Amino acid sequence: MIAVTTLKDKQVALFGLGGSGLATAQALVAGGARVTAWDDNPESVAKAVSEGIGTGDLRQADWSAFSAFILSPGVPLTHPKPHWTVDLAHAAGVEVIGDVELFVRERRAHAPDCAFIAITGTNGKSTTTALIAHILKTSGCDTQLGGNIGTAVLTLDPPKNGRFYVVECSSYQIDLAPTIDPSAGVLLNLTPDHLDRHGTMQHYADIKERLVAGSRVAVVGVDDSFSSLIADRVERSGTKVVRISRRQVLADGLYADGSRIVQARAGATSLFAELDGIQTLRGGHNAQNAAAAIAACLAVGVSQTDIVKGLSSFPGLKHRMQPVGRKGQVVFVNDSKATNADAAAPALSSYERIYWIAGGLPKEGGITTLAPFFPKIAKAFLIGEAAPAFAATLGEAVPFEISGTLAQAVAHAAAHAAKDTGPSAVMLSPACASFDQYKNFEVRGDAFVSHVAAIEGVTMLI
Repeated sequence: MIAVTTLKDKQVALFGLGGSGLATAQALVAGGARVTAWDDNPESVAKAVSEGIGTGDLRQADWSAFSAFILSPGVPLTHPKPHWTVDLAHAAGVEVIGDVELFVRERRAHAPDCAFIAITGTNGKSTTTALIAHILKTSGCDTQLGGNIGTAVLTLDPPKNGRFYVVECSSYQIDLAPTIDPSAGVLLNLTPDHLDRHGTMQHYADIKERLVAGSRVAVVGVDDSFSSLIADRVERSGTKVVRISRRQVLADGLYADGSRIVQARAGATSLFAELDGIQTLRGGHNAQNAAAAIAACLAVGVSQTDIVKGLSSFPGLKHRMQPVGRKGQVVFVNDSKATNADAAAPALSSYERIYWIAGGLPKEGGITTLAPFFPKIAKAFLIGEAAPAFAATLGEAVPFEISGTLAQAVAHAAAHAAKDTGPSAVMLSPACASFDQYKNFEVRGDAFVSHVAAIEGVTMLI
């Protein structure tokens, strides 16, 4: 645990007592803060009390006594409207911050020179985060991995010289981290996402920009216009920028040429790494992820030899294009982490004949951008709230059924795929959030794996 000493002896309000919120409250208490925590869920409050956390209804609190207000990233800060606690904090002039901000303050206070790599972007950030951490670990670095990838950042070991932190940051976390200052900040890409929480695409992009604007070295994917403009602005401000691309040749930076990652310096190019044969890094999207990981690792002093070694041994990321089972010529692929259309595109592009399980809680735009992949889809099996809208989009272009539940979709997709004479994939790549049927995409992916394991004759690969 990272004890939050920077708020020692201060009165602190905290709202949101889920997993990361409870961990934050414990870290504050361990550092000597006087915490008043609250949650709309009485069970969460009771759990905090059982853990020795001070609680109290923040509606009745004296906000003038608080030095800081710690907000869970899942609670609205600005849109569609601020949570009532945010209004109370603003009225009292109390700063509103999150757990990542507490982490960066502890790092500055105790080990400002220890390496801190922060990764964000609409798509690919978890794979890139896991890949960077893997490269650091295989090169012998003392590596701490956390943040939005699933491990609360304040549960990591405390900052010290020689320790490396790899932290995935969502837009919600960046919005609550006004002084974030990574050694290397990575912005992979920007496409419309979470606009219900940020209002406009420009506001969403502005929040993401903060991560690289405060970094010593900014690694920026320049294949979309928002990110490309961010790279230019950050560079003009005096920050070193390393541009990466999967679609264009760069005069300076790292770019993908098929499965080759090319390093360009002042127009001169050299082969940095070859990804061909690394199954966990197949596809153009993973070429971009690899380029970002290479740039970030170079920025914190890892050698090319160690980086290439780490790339070749990367085991992949659970729930992301993860082959989980096989029956004859049918492979079952868990891509539950694909929570929007752009995130589903890489998996759909990587197989030639697909029995596609899609649906859930829909995101803005639906699946219209996936039309170029429709010829690869033998049949779609639609689940959750999005099923009727997805069916309308598929129309006559793709055969489909509205399966309703994931269990039924897996069973029906497997039965259809078994009749094929050639290779095919039964793929869960929902292009939707999970919240209509599952707590999160991890639970949805685990359910898919369980349903696959129940199919007679399947050989599990995990």
